[in-house]
Amino acid sequence: MLKRKIGRLDYEGSAVMFGAASLGNVTQEEADKSISFALEHGVSHFDTAADYGNAEIRLGPIISKVRNDIFLATKTGERTKEKAKAEIYRSLERMQVDSVDLLQLHAVGTIEELNKCTVKGGALEAAIEAKEEGIVKAIGITGHGHQAAVTHLEALKRFPFETVLLPLNYYMYSLPEYRESFDALMKEANNQNTAVRVIKAIAKAPWVEGQERRYATWYEPFDQQEIIDACVHFVLSFPGIAGFASAGDVHLFPKIVDAVERYGSMNNEEAERILKSISGYTTIFGPPTSIA
Repeated sequence: MLKRKIGRLDYEGSAVMFGAASLGNVTQEEADKSISFALEHGVSHFDTAADYGNAEIRLGPIISKVRNDIFLATKTGERTKEKAKAEIYRSLERMQVDSVDLLQLHAVGTIEELNKCTVKGGALEAAIEAKEEGIVKAIGITGHGHQAAVTHLEALKRFPFETVLLPLNYYMYSLPEYRESFDALMKEANNQNTAVRVIKAIAKAPWVEGQERRYATWYEPFDQQEIIDACVHFVLSFPGIAGFASAGDVHLFPKIVDAVERYGSMNNEEAERILKSISGYTTIFGPPTSIA
C-alpha cells in the first residue's frame, strides 16, 4: 500500500483513507468485513465523523483493538465550544478509544461557517482544549463545495491547522475559479507544511431525479475500474496531496484500493484521455459561486 506523510505530523499513512461514511447505514457484519478488508490491504488511515450515522459505532469493535496501528480521524459538525466538546467525548465513547489522532471541524465550506467556528466560544476552542487534554493529537478542517479552497486558505491565516480536507477531481480542477483557489491553498499549505487531503475523487455527477441509485453515496460515483483508476491517478499524481478519502459505499472500496495498488501503471496522458472523454462528467455541488 502506497504511504504518504501527513504534513508536519510524525506519521505516514496509507494514501487512501477509509472513508467511514460508508459505514453509516450498514450492518455490523458488513462493516467488519469492509474494515477487515482495509486492514488486510494495508489501509492505515481511517476517517469518520460524528454525523455519519452509526459509522463511529461500527468502527469501534475492530478499530479499538488495532488503535495503535492506525491513524484515526473524526470530525465535529458542532459550531459552539460546549456542543463540540461534548461531541468529541461522545465520539471517543462510540469508537471505544481514549483519543484520536486528528479532530476536524466538519463541513466548513464557507466563510460564514468558518466565522462560526473561530469566533470566541466557537468549536475551534473545543478542539484546542481537547488537544491540550491529550484526547486529540492534531486539529484539522474540512469543507465541501466550490468555496472550500478559499475558505480553507482563510482558515490557515487564522489558525495553524495541521490538515485540510476538501474536494478535488479532474472536473473540478478544470474550472478556472476552483483551480485558482485550490492552487492558492496548496501554496499556503506547503508553506505551513499542512497536509492537504481530498474527497470526491471518483464523483461523477449529482443523481438525476428518478435515476436508480445503486450506491449509498449522495452523488453518482464512477464504478468502472478503468475510470476509477484514472480518477485515483489524477489525485495521487497531484503535487502535495497527502491522501484521499474513499467514496462512501462499501461496495466501491475494493475497486478504489485496487486503483491505489496499481498506481503508477498509468501515465498522466492516459488518465487525462480517459477523464476528458467521459460524457456527463460534471460538478456535484451545483453551479460554482464566488465569494465577494
